[in-house]
Amino acid sequence: MRNNFSIIYRREVQSFFSSPVAYITLVVFLLINAWFFTSTFFLINESDLRTLFSVIPIVYIFFVPAITMGLIAKEKNTGTMEFITTLPFTDGEIIVAKYLAALTLLGTALAFTLVHFFTLLVVGNNIDIGALISGYLGLLLVGGAYAAIGTFGSTVTDNQITAFIISFLIIFVLFILDKILIFMPGFLSSILQYLSIDYHLNNISRGVIDSRNLVYFGSSILFFLLVSVRILEMRRWS
Repeated sequence: MRNNFSIIYRREVQSFFSSPVAYITLVVFLLINAWFFTSTFFLINESDLRTLFSVIPIVYIFFVPAITMGLIAKEKNTGTMEFITTLPFTDGEIIVAKYLAALTLLGTALAFTLVHFFTLLVVGNNIDIGALISGYLGLLLVGGAYAAIGTFGSTVTDNQITAFIISFLIIFVLFILDKILIFMPGFLSSILQYLSIDYHLNNISRGVIDSRNLVYFGSSILFFLLVSVRILEMRRWS
């Protein structure tokens, strides 16, 4: 099982980093985040990463669907999925390996932003390192949840653009839930707030690592991956 998993994972990672699209996407991601960091750092002399931590989840809304839309949809569109399913790989291995490959690309993009973290350590004063580390942990968890949603979106269709739209819509709805609470009746507010990704990210970014936040991200990732596996199983036998 481990060997099967590593074969799919390595193949997917190599396909990411052998494509110019991946590098273009990474560069755009880094340039956007660098602009927001430097705009506050140099223009108003604000030495923290709060702006960056609030901007990256918004960039994720477009970035993550872009890197996940072809995980399964591309394989089905080109006909290679039929070949893969004839090999001794389980559907779970295929989904998890491709998900982790996308998460690797996402983690690589996030790792490049650490240059801002180290810049802050060198020139900043009274830096709360614990809050910065928890902020990056929150960004990684959000990226993991978004990547699971993107994997799901890529599993339900053969078209990459459709996969992008499905993933984008789900992510966008989860992102804005806590911003529309004032329009919701009271009995729905607490439910929608808990379902909001941004609500849990804000808690972690403040340095509050609550088990409820970790459970939320873990269960979100598990849910979308399990549904993706189930859909792949149904399509295999249909």
